[in-house]
Amino acid sequence: MQYAILCYHSEEVVGAWSAEEDAAVMARLSVVQERLLKEGRLGPVVRLLPTTTATTLRKDSDPPLVIDGPFAETREQLLGFYIVNADSLDAVLDIARDLGQANPGGSYEIRPLALFFPGPLA
Repeated sequence: MQYAILCYHSEEVVGAWSAEEDAAVMARLSVVQERLLKEGRLGPVVRLLPTTTATTLRKDSDPPLVIDGPFAETREQLLGFYIVNADSLDAVLDIARDLGQANPGGSYEIRPLALFFPGPLA
């Protein structure tokens, strides 16, 4: 089964990290990522740019409204995600715990994927 691990954290906190702090977190995460890659369980990993770069299409108006910024203002923002293969929710929770040890703070939302088209990137 494929799962998405959605990574939430405060952009204010993460944005305040020095280049060295950010590199240290990325290095710790890469240890977990390399293990999952060798096990054949790692799919795409994405780090999103800040919500200040977001554009939202609000579909509840006619015509749909395009606005700058994220869909909702929250305390924690979606900063990225992993796609992983796991045999069970317990197995993906173990992966999320390993990622959490490498990257303190924030939270992970785990969702099973019903449909995934890996398609080529141009």
